[in-house]
Amino acid sequence: MSASAGTSGPRTLAVDCGGSGIKASVLDAAGTLHVPPVRVPTPYPLPPERLVETIVAIAAGLPVADRATVGVPGMIRHGVVIATPHYVTRSGPRSRVDPELVTAWAGKDMSAALGAALGYQVLVLNDAEVHGAGVVSGSGLELVLTLGTGLGSALFDGGLLSPHLELSHAPVRWGVTYDAYLGDHERRRLGDASWSRRVRRVVDGLRPVFHWDRLYLGGGNSRRIRPTVLEALGDDVVVVPNSAGIVGGVRAWSLRT
Repeated sequence: MSASAGTSGPRTLAVDCGGSGIKASVLDAAGTLHVPPVRVPTPYPLPPERLVETIVAIAAGLPVADRATVGVPGMIRHGVVIATPHYVTRSGPRSRVDPELVTAWAGKDMSAALGAALGYQVLVLNDAEVHGAGVVSGSGLELVLTLGTGLGSALFDGGLLSPHLELSHAPVRWGVTYDAYLGDHERRRLGDASWSRRVRRVVDGLRPVFHWDRLYLGGGNSRRIRPTVLEALGDDVVVVPNSAGIVGGVRAWSLRT
């Protein structure tokens, strides 16, 4: 029997795959969590098959679902991994890249692999895109930046998800990428105050590039931005909870291009 039997819509397994942890829960059609999110450390080394096994194991301990939304860091196109930054390393972010893992992940159809393992349809997107699905209003041009292990980004126009751009790999200055400039490693090195000022410089620099109607700052480190910096960013910049990476799992199905 379908998990949605007797309910108003399908139940969605929402999985937020990060560089340091993998979180998941099951939500009803209204986006309400049926159980608190569970979290496991991201295992390394992490070939695609191991990520599939990890997600299946998490799902086995959660209520039955009818479909799944999985957010994965990196360039994801139509459910296929073009490139992923953390999962090609030997022991996690900032460790050595393993060429065999680069080969294993490139072109991997994670939608198909997870669908076969879970037994239902799986929507695989960039993790920032799922996060954005949980917070955008659906009006105007809305940019989402997630601040965590690195920098994630997603762009929505009138509620529709635009093609993904890996903004995190673009140089911000002196050959340093946005990922390195704003990532958690630098936040820890600089301290929250200096790191917050970096966030402001990036926001000010991107504003004339996107001319957004609204910018959402999410991810685990968004709460570390100092209040004085937040106030200086302007009324069109909003900090949103990291839980959006799970809550967006339902809405992502209606916000696709």
